[in-house]
Amino acid sequence: MEQFKSIKMLAIGLAFLAWILYIKMFWPDTTVYRPPRPYLVSKNTSPLWDSLPQELTNLTSLLYWPRTPEDGKDLLASTSPQTSTYHLRGPTQVTYVLGDHLEAILVARDHRGRPKTHGGDLFQARLLGPELRAGVPGDVKDLENGTYLLSFPLLWAGRAQVQVRLIHSSEAIGVLRRVWRENQATVNFRGYFRGMTGPEEIAICNVDPHATGTKGSTCQYRDVVSGELWFCAAPPTLPCSSLVGHSSGSYLKVTTHQEDALLAWNVTDKLLPEGISPFLIRPPKTGNISVALSPEQPCHPGLRSPKPSGFYYQNKWHSLACSARSFSSVNSILGCLAGHVVHMMGDSTLRQWWEYLRDTVPSLKPIDLHSTYQVGPLMAVETTRGIVLHWRAHGWPLRSSRTPIAALHSVARELDGLAGGPHTVVVFGLGAHFTTFPPSIFVRRLAGIRAAVMALLAREPSTLVVIKLANTGYKSVYGSDWFTLQVNRMLRAAFADLRVAFLDAWEMTSSLAVPDNIHPGKLIVQNEVAVLLSFICPS
Repeated sequence: MEQFKSIKMLAIGLAFLAWILYIKMFWPDTTVYRPPRPYLVSKNTSPLWDSLPQELTNLTSLLYWPRTPEDGKDLLASTSPQTSTYHLRGPTQVTYVLGDHLEAILVARDHRGRPKTHGGDLFQARLLGPELRAGVPGDVKDLENGTYLLSFPLLWAGRAQVQVRLIHSSEAIGVLRRVWRENQATVNFRGYFRGMTGPEEIAICNVDPHATGTKGSTCQYRDVVSGELWFCAAPPTLPCSSLVGHSSGSYLKVTTHQEDALLAWNVTDKLLPEGISPFLIRPPKTGNISVALSPEQPCHPGLRSPKPSGFYYQNKWHSLACSARSFSSVNSILGCLAGHVVHMMGDSTLRQWWEYLRDTVPSLKPIDLHSTYQVGPLMAVETTRGIVLHWRAHGWPLRSSRTPIAALHSVARELDGLAGGPHTVVVFGLGAHFTTFPPSIFVRRLAGIRAAVMALLAREPSTLVVIKLANTGYKSVYGSDWFTLQVNRMLRAAFADLRVAFLDAWEMTSSLAVPDNIHPGKLIVQNEVAVLLSFICPS
């Protein structure tokens, strides 16, 4: 019997290896020229828009942010991190009890020390336990009168301290808001056209025909699945169908001299002076509990996200939505992924997950798909356990080095080609590459992806779909944490009513006292992957 089992396992392994070799041989070679079809399309609203939740179609309500009455000419009237202060809302206590909340009042002041009379600043607050390697994001409620209510859950026993940063003043956000909503784009791209003979031709491309800067004719490209549009200025002599390559272009001048002076004012991402002395959190009198316990319910799609969604303790992320598991060993990761095909589609912050798994699990072998490009596709397999990991970048708009057009697949197109099922996991992460365009561009992209997710779940409800929210890290007019907040609002609104799982990378990248980085370090990536695995293997 044992000999029969061994022969059977060997046969299964050989069959799986043959399948992998088949994929390797017949996977579309991204160096092969496969031009997108040019389409003439109307500017009428896509029918996919009708399927979006009403909250997402009403951007004015969804993206509400208090307006700034000042015109920005008086730099000293902008919010200052040096003069703004915060203090406890109630009387000072020597110790607090695990499970309680701490509240504080923040008073925003300008550079002359005068209290502000309106809201709209972006403050970021967190509670830290440096000795315990602990941290949790605080809730910041804008009272729209120059004051803010800060609230922190007390989730571990030990020392803790409050930290507050001014990410952007309300005046700076006024500039960001205008740039975001009034410009078709703040960056452009290059399209590379090649004929059968003669030199290559390069043209400016973008999501909007006006953003190409051409006064002549425009090439229009339409994704056959989602209807997503892309435009390039027509090359001098070659036809639209000769588009073979894509790359980043340049950053566009989108601010005035006055706005530049305001944004250059040295107040971005600055700590406020300490307003609350470090304090001690003690365990409750009953029981010997040192840290808040995660809920007993296993992680599954459709969970409502609490606020905060979790916290760090001993450098481990503890979910407050479900009983997230620890995957600290290679065997635990392999045991969870066994028999699964994981499709990751998104930006480079999601590629970090693929790279982490590749580097952590020695038996996961990358397969050469003849792709040395930033956009992928990337693939790794573990033949003895039947594990396949894919990653590829979402399609246009994508800031990248030069890459073949054939390698650019939209998320909707990829989803449309999946059969789905209980062993299929789909993860997508969007955000960073959409902050350089008005919100309507991102909504149109979400419309196509939402329709594809709904179709996938309809044909195979057991498919696991995980949405990674965008993380912190950008601080400029071309990419800012304020933009990212709005992108995450739209992501949540687009999929809130579907049976999908959300992973709050925003909170996971802003809860510890580590430098902001659009590509977070291994500690954070490891915790993000552990949450993903908790949804794949809830028990």
